[in-house]
Amino acid sequence: MKSLVSLLAITMATPATAQSIAVTHAEAWTMESDTPVRDATIVIENGRILSVTAGGSAPAGATVIDARGKPVTPGFVNGATQIGLVEISGSPDTSDTGSTDDRNPGNDVSRALNGNSTLVGLARADGLTRALIFPSPSRHAPFSGEPAFARLRDGVDILDVADVGVYAVIGGGAWDRLGSRGVQWTALRKALDEGRRALAPPPPTDEKKRSKGDGPPGGPPGDRNPGAEMIRGVLLGEVPLAIQAHRESDIRQAAALASDFGIKLIIVGGADAWRAADVLAAAKVAVIVDPSANLPFNFDQLGTRQDNAAKLAKAGVRVAVGQAGGPIHATYNAGMGLREGAGLSVANGMPYADALRMVTVNPLAIWGRGGGTLTPGAEADLVVWDGDPLEPASIALHVIIEGREAPNRSRQDMLAERYKDAR
Repeated sequence: MKSLVSLLAITMATPATAQSIAVTHAEAWTMESDTPVRDATIVIENGRILSVTAGGSAPAGATVIDARGKPVTPGFVNGATQIGLVEISGSPDTSDTGSTDDRNPGNDVSRALNGNSTLVGLARADGLTRALIFPSPSRHAPFSGEPAFARLRDGVDILDVADVGVYAVIGGGAWDRLGSRGVQWTALRKALDEGRRALAPPPPTDEKKRSKGDGPPGGPPGDRNPGAEMIRGVLLGEVPLAIQAHRESDIRQAAALASDFGIKLIIVGGADAWRAADVLAAAKVAVIVDPSANLPFNFDQLGTRQDNAAKLAKAGVRVAVGQAGGPIHATYNAGMGLREGAGLSVANGMPYADALRMVTVNPLAIWGRGGGTLTPGAEADLVVWDGDPLEPASIALHVIIEGREAPNRSRQDMLAERYKDAR
């Protein structure tokens, strides 16, 4: 009886991901080299990759998925989208992208993610396994709030990691309340300055005042920039500051900000980023671009060109794909837009393996997560494709997230099947 109880305890303690899967005859893009491992066997156990071996055999008892020589990649990652925050942009009750709270600059999107959104299933069917979810502008310019990482697993809970950075927007027309972008940059620098002073130990003469609750250095609480507390992690180097901006002058201001404060900084959008590629590389500023953009959406984006990503990568800037397809398609077709954008980068001079890194390794590294490879010990997020994953006509045959095969049929697929014989 005692042994039976012990057995039951072990069984109950085994995680849901504790299963063995072997993907055989794969063209495995491990992302550790510029060429795939041919005829590879990828063994997955307990949610992680155990091995990737050319010509290897499947272990006994494993669920076998025969890739039949087709490409297998790490799960794709969208570097900037709003999946799970919006279902229908024109219906306010389905949109949780922004904040109108005058008291709080930190819109924490992790508390609003909806895994039951049909857009999640659609993105997963296009090979997307993770995505960075960013907030829309709040009332506290230039801050929008705190982005989060979503993992597009099956079920309502798609939160992977909350508060992975601080998101800000700077540019023409971005903040009617502030007007000039000069004021926007001043507000951002003021918040960083005040946050840095708050982290510094107070002078001995201020100890009595602090003990009475008169607030940290830099003035009473009512005078402090409301974003100062939110950027504590940025100043400590724990999370990056992401600035959505496009104009070259703003991008150069962002690079200077990164150097002046010694912080991790990400440019999101960056239509003119190619014009400041050397400056961004020197300041170690990463850029999340939309490679499909070929026309300016506004005056800030007059420098838009489709070889933006290739030029940045050639200069040594780490590049990822996000907001691909423009304001609407960036969310409603987040997977398809991501793949098409990476493919267009190849057509405009980006080496193929580097384009794959833009949608696997790079976005995770940029946001401080790590991973995105098919290597022993890596998290088992991967996709078996029926053809070139950067070709829009290709489809994801199998999507594995956290070591478990996830549904890859979207609502559109089910509707098509339901009405295929309708006259």
